[in-house]
Amino acid sequence: MAQRTQVVLIDDIDGKEIATGGQSVSFSLNGATWEIDLSEKNAKRLNEALKPFMSAGRKVGGRGSRRSAATIAQIDTKAVRAWAASRGIEVSARGRIPADVVDRYRAAGN
Repeated sequence: MAQRTQVVLIDDIDGKEIATGGQSVSFSLNGATWEIDLSEKNAKRLNEALKPFMSAGRKVGGRGSRRSAATIAQIDTKAVRAWAASRGIEVSARGRIPADVVDRYRAAGN
């Protein structure tokens, strides 16, 4: 006996079946990440709605990020940890320092 499994995408906004051209879109806000299935039309709506915020912001990760471990390694980790502690930012005493903390450290002129 043979079985065939078929996945049908449903647009999470309008509830309609996505016949062609749909996509699963991931986005993050305030530390939480969501994934939503959208038709081409609703994916375009989402992109247009976020465009002013994306153009005013800065990309910190994801595809196209050019940061490398070598770039982050070129900092004085003791200085970063001391700077973070003086501002109430929790950073572990050992191990990797989160990239956003390094970015904030550099943005502060260090």
